Amino acid sequence: MTKPLTILGLESSCDDTAAAVLRQSGDDAPEILASIVYGQTELHAPFGGVVPEIAARAHAEKLDLSVQEALSAANLSLSEIDAIAVTSGPGLIGGVLSAVMCAKGLSAGLNIPLVGVNHLAGHALTPRLTDQVTFPYLMLLVSGGHCQFLIAHGPEKFTRLGGTIDDAPGEAFDKTARLLGLPQPGGPSVQKEAEAGDPKAHRFPRPLLDRPGCDMSFSGLKTALLRARDAIISEKGGLTIKDRADLCASFQAAVVDVLAEKTRRALEVYMAENPSEPLLAVAGGVAANSAIRARLETVCAESGAAFTAPPLALCTDNAAMIAYAGLERFKSGARDDMGLSARPRWPLDQTAPALLGSGKKGAKA
Repeated sequence: MTKPLTILGLESSCDDTAAAVLRQSGDDAPEILASIVYGQTELHAPFGGVVPEIAARAHAEKLDLSVQEALSAANLSLSEIDAIAVTSGPGLIGGVLSAVMCAKGLSAGLNIPLVGVNHLAGHALTPRLTDQVTFPYLMLLVSGGHCQFLIAHGPEKFTRLGGTIDDAPGEAFDKTARLLGLPQPGGPSVQKEAEAGDPKAHRFPRPLLDRPGCDMSFSGLKTALLRARDAIISEKGGLTIKDRADLCASFQAAVVDVLAEKTRRALEVYMAENPSEPLLAVAGGVAANSAIRARLETVCAESGAAFTAPPLALCTDNAAMIAYAGLERFKSGARDDMGLSARPRWPLDQTAPALLGSGKKGAKA
């Protein structure tokens, strides 16, 4: 009988400090024994967004506590952990470095293997953790800092079909919330306001729909909302509750329309490969938006593809997805040593041209 494999995962790429314990026996479905997430919303709220130095310090303070709490919830000791998986990029470098150093210390102290994980791969492989989907599948990774379509061929083989050339949708939601005086994170705030608004009140642009391909742009949409807001304030002297709801609803409708059309195009490319079980998976924080989910399900139904999205708790940043991505790498024989580096940039598709430019540290996406 094969001994179960127990992985400790660590995640600290942005503003969530997380630890999780994952176990798999043979080819059975993996089991999340514990998943702990310490958020930092209150720390960053006065600044209207994530402050990297504050985030890094909070990670350093909470990582050991999150590990201790995860082990306690799993009813395990460190001696029962077989390997450690850690986000080693991409992300805010101070935060990434915090978890990498913590993981190195645990690996050295316990004399167990260390596996570095691409944060984006964590999101991209989550459907295999939750639903055991088979390769290849189409992945829409849509979060605060990233938005891209990927065909997942294997645990470390991805083909990018397109992505955002500027702001990610989550970033656009956050900026919209700030422009309208709504609390952060912006996604849930804007969605809640939109429920009471008229999505046709403002005809915001649908960027790049007039161009072929799967690339997206959301920066101009945010600017259009700013101008609409200023026009209302100039005319009325301020925003009513209804004005704000209409702005949110119209903005969200534009994002949904863009994602729906680009998803339809990505599905056409993916379906041309004739996958035996065609499937679109959506992950990342913005995947928690119910309007986006509902529209994408419709697009999939029309295209003849199945649709799946992780539970809401696994859409946002968490360490269970890192533990699982690490498990996939570990089972393929991948190991890292004390030379594992923290990487602020780390594209999943190494062969695709950079969407957001490049520099000394490499391609951004």
